[in-house]
Amino acid sequence: MLKKIMLLVVQGLLAVVPITLTIYALYWLITSVERTLTPIIPAQYYFPGLGVVTGIALLFFAGLLVNAYVIKVLLRWGERLFERIPLVKTFYGAIQDAVNLINVGKQQKMQSVVSVQISDSIHLIGFVTNLEGGKTLFKDEEKIGVYIPLSYQIGGYTLYIDRSKVTPLDIDVESAMRIALTGGSQSKNDFDKRDNKTD
Repeated sequence: MLKKIMLLVVQGLLAVVPITLTIYALYWLITSVERTLTPIIPAQYYFPGLGVVTGIALLFFAGLLVNAYVIKVLLRWGERLFERIPLVKTFYGAIQDAVNLINVGKQQKMQSVVSVQISDSIHLIGFVTNLEGGKTLFKDEEKIGVYIPLSYQIGGYTLYIDRSKVTPLDIDVESAMRIALTGGSQSKNDFDKRDNKTD
Protein backbone atom coordinates (compact mmCIF):
# COMPACT_ATOMS: atom_id res chain seq x y z
CA MET A 1 0.00 0.00 0.00
CA LEU A 2 2.81 2.39 0.94
CA LYS A 3 4.63 1.65 -2.34
CA LYS A 4 1.48 2.45 -4.31
CA ILE A 5 1.05 5.75 -2.46
CA MET A 6 4.68 6.67 -3.09
CA LEU A 7 4.32 5.75 -6.77
CA LEU A 8 1.29 8.04 -7.09
CA VAL A 9 3.17 10.82 -5.31
CA VAL A 10 6.10 10.49 -7.71
CA GLN A 11 3.77 10.41 -10.72
CA GLY A 12 2.04 13.54 -9.46
CA LEU A 13 5.40 15.22 -8.90
CA LEU A 14 6.57 14.38 -12.44
CA ALA A 15 3.34 15.78 -13.84
CA VAL A 16 3.36 19.00 -11.80
CA VAL A 17 7.07 19.96 -11.77
CA PRO A 18 7.52 20.78 -15.52
CA ILE A 19 4.36 22.92 -15.57
CA THR A 20 5.21 24.65 -12.28
CA LEU A 21 8.79 25.43 -13.29
CA THR A 22 7.67 26.74 -16.69
CA ILE A 23 5.06 29.03 -15.10
CA TYR A 24 7.59 30.21 -12.50
CA ALA A 25 10.19 30.94 -15.18
CA LEU A 26 7.67 32.97 -17.18
CA TYR A 27 6.56 34.80 -14.02
CA TRP A 28 10.19 35.57 -13.08
CA LEU A 29 10.97 36.83 -16.58
CA ILE A 30 7.89 39.06 -16.79
CA THR A 31 8.30 40.52 -13.29
CA SER A 32 12.03 41.11 -13.84
CA VAL A 33 11.40 42.99 -17.09
CA GLU A 34 8.58 44.95 -15.44
CA ARG A 35 10.75 45.99 -12.46
CA THR A 36 13.67 46.93 -14.70
CA LEU A 37 11.75 49.07 -17.18
CA THR A 38 9.09 50.62 -14.92
CA PRO A 39 11.42 53.40 -13.59
CA ILE A 40 11.92 54.81 -17.13
CA ILE A 41 8.16 55.10 -17.73
CA PRO A 42 6.47 58.34 -16.57
CA ALA A 43 4.15 57.60 -13.63
CA GLN A 44 1.11 59.21 -15.28
CA TYR A 45 1.33 56.80 -18.24
CA TYR A 46 2.14 53.64 -16.31
CA PHE A 47 -0.23 50.71 -15.98
CA PRO A 48 0.55 47.11 -14.94
CA GLY A 49 2.16 45.30 -17.85
CA LEU A 50 3.45 48.42 -19.59
CA GLY A 51 7.01 47.46 -18.64
CA VAL A 52 6.67 44.18 -20.55
CA VAL A 53 5.11 45.97 -23.53
CA THR A 54 7.99 48.46 -23.46
CA GLY A 55 10.50 45.60 -23.34
CA ILE A 56 8.94 43.92 -26.38
CA ALA A 57 8.94 47.24 -28.24
CA LEU A 58 12.62 47.81 -27.40
CA LEU A 59 13.51 44.31 -28.61
CA PHE A 60 11.57 44.96 -31.82
CA PHE A 61 13.54 48.14 -32.50
CA ALA A 62 16.77 46.37 -31.56
CA GLY A 63 15.91 43.74 -34.16
CA LEU A 64 15.46 46.47 -36.76
CA LEU A 65 18.73 48.14 -35.79
CA VAL A 66 20.90 45.00 -35.98
CA ASN A 67 19.98 44.71 -39.66
CA ALA A 68 21.38 48.18 -40.38
CA TYR A 69 24.85 48.18 -41.94
CA VAL A 70 26.37 50.62 -39.46
CA ILE A 71 25.08 48.65 -36.48
CA LYS A 72 26.36 45.38 -37.97
CA VAL A 73 29.83 46.92 -38.29
CA LEU A 74 29.71 48.17 -34.68
CA LEU A 75 28.55 44.76 -33.41
CA ARG A 76 31.34 42.98 -35.29
CA TRP A 77 33.84 45.47 -33.87
CA GLY A 78 32.47 44.85 -30.37
CA GLU A 79 32.69 41.08 -30.83
CA ARG A 80 36.31 41.31 -31.98
CA LEU A 81 37.09 43.50 -28.96
CA PHE A 82 35.51 41.02 -26.51
CA GLU A 83 37.31 38.11 -28.16
CA ARG A 84 40.69 39.75 -27.47
CA ILE A 85 40.20 40.16 -23.71
CA PRO A 86 41.38 36.94 -21.97
CA LEU A 87 38.65 36.32 -19.39
CA VAL A 88 35.90 38.19 -21.19
CA LYS A 89 36.30 36.19 -24.40
CA THR A 90 35.69 32.90 -22.55
CA PHE A 91 32.55 34.22 -20.83
CA TYR A 92 31.28 35.95 -23.98
CA GLY A 93 31.97 32.89 -26.15
CA ALA A 94 30.10 30.59 -23.74
CA ILE A 95 27.06 32.87 -23.73
CA GLN A 96 27.13 33.21 -27.51
CA ASP A 97 27.36 29.43 -27.97
CA ALA A 98 24.48 28.90 -25.54
CA VAL A 99 22.30 31.40 -27.41
CA ASN A 100 23.12 29.78 -30.74
CA LEU A 101 22.35 26.37 -29.32
CA ILE A 102 18.99 27.37 -27.88
CA ASN A 103 18.01 29.40 -30.90
CA VAL A 104 17.63 26.34 -33.10
CA GLY A 105 15.37 28.01 -35.65
CA LYS A 106 17.93 30.70 -36.45
CA GLN A 107 20.99 28.46 -36.31
CA GLN A 108 21.19 27.56 -39.98
CA LYS A 109 24.58 25.88 -39.51
CA MET A 110 22.80 22.87 -38.06
CA GLN A 111 21.80 21.35 -41.38
CA SER A 112 20.40 17.96 -40.35
CA VAL A 113 19.90 15.52 -37.51
CA VAL A 114 22.04 12.40 -37.77
CA SER A 115 22.92 9.24 -35.93
CA VAL A 116 26.67 8.86 -35.35
CA GLN A 117 27.81 5.25 -35.14
CA ILE A 118 30.34 4.78 -32.35
CA SER A 119 30.28 1.00 -32.48
CA ASP A 120 28.00 -1.73 -33.85
CA SER A 121 25.61 -1.28 -30.94
CA ILE A 122 26.14 2.35 -29.89
CA HIS A 123 24.80 5.42 -31.71
CA LEU A 124 24.73 9.10 -30.69
CA ILE A 125 22.38 11.85 -31.83
CA GLY A 126 24.29 14.61 -33.59
CA PHE A 127 23.78 17.67 -35.77
CA VAL A 128 25.68 18.32 -38.98
CA THR A 129 27.35 21.71 -38.62
CA ASN A 130 29.87 21.72 -41.45
CA LEU A 131 29.99 19.68 -44.64
CA GLU A 132 33.30 21.15 -45.82
CA GLY A 133 35.22 21.34 -42.53
CA GLY A 134 36.99 18.00 -42.99
CA LYS A 135 38.23 19.06 -46.40
CA THR A 136 39.63 22.31 -44.99
CA LEU A 137 41.09 21.04 -41.72
CA PHE A 138 42.14 17.49 -42.52
CA LYS A 139 42.31 17.49 -46.32
CA ASP A 140 39.76 14.69 -46.16
CA GLU A 141 36.61 15.16 -48.23
CA GLU A 142 34.86 12.28 -46.45
CA LYS A 143 34.90 13.91 -43.02
CA ILE A 144 32.06 16.22 -41.95
CA GLY A 145 31.57 18.28 -38.80
CA VAL A 146 28.97 16.88 -36.39
CA TYR A 147 28.02 18.50 -33.08
CA ILE A 148 27.22 16.06 -30.24
CA PRO A 149 25.38 17.80 -27.35
CA LEU A 150 25.79 16.69 -23.73
CA SER A 151 22.70 15.77 -21.72
CA TYR A 152 21.36 18.08 -18.99
CA GLN A 153 23.81 20.90 -19.71
CA ILE A 154 24.88 23.44 -22.28
CA GLY A 155 27.90 22.02 -24.05
CA GLY A 156 29.07 19.22 -26.26
CA TYR A 157 31.70 18.02 -28.70
CA THR A 158 32.31 18.76 -32.35
CA LEU A 159 33.47 15.61 -34.13
CA TYR A 160 34.88 15.34 -37.62
CA ILE A 161 33.76 11.92 -38.71
CA ASP A 162 33.54 9.90 -41.91
CA ARG A 163 30.28 10.25 -43.82
CA SER A 164 29.91 6.46 -43.78
CA LYS A 165 29.53 6.56 -39.98
CA VAL A 166 26.68 9.08 -40.16
CA THR A 167 23.03 8.27 -40.88
CA PRO A 168 20.34 10.99 -41.33
CA LEU A 169 17.43 10.72 -38.88
CA ASP A 170 13.83 11.54 -39.78
CA ILE A 171 13.22 14.06 -36.99
CA ASP A 172 13.30 17.85 -36.77
CA VAL A 173 16.22 19.64 -35.09
CA GLU A 174 14.19 21.06 -32.20
CA SER A 175 12.80 17.68 -31.14
CA ALA A 176 16.19 15.98 -31.54
CA MET A 177 17.88 18.68 -29.45
CA ARG A 178 15.28 18.23 -26.72
CA ILE A 179 15.83 14.46 -26.71
CA ALA A 180 19.62 14.85 -26.62
CA LEU A 181 19.64 17.46 -23.84
CA THR A 182 17.23 15.49 -21.62
CA GLY A 183 19.18 12.24 -21.78
CA GLY A 184 16.86 10.47 -24.22
CA SER A 185 13.53 11.42 -22.66
CA GLN A 186 10.82 11.83 -25.28
CA SER A 187 7.49 13.54 -24.86
CA LYS A 188 4.40 12.50 -26.79
CA ASN A 189 4.83 15.64 -28.92
CA ASP A 190 8.21 14.37 -30.16
CA PHE A 191 6.64 11.17 -31.42
CA ASP A 192 3.68 13.05 -32.88
CA LYS A 193 5.97 15.41 -34.82
CA ARG A 194 7.91 12.48 -36.22
CA ASP A 195 4.75 10.54 -37.17
CA ASN A 196 3.19 13.61 -38.84
CA LYS A 197 6.36 14.17 -40.82
CA THR A 198 6.32 10.63 -42.20
CA ASP A 199 2.60 10.68 -43.11
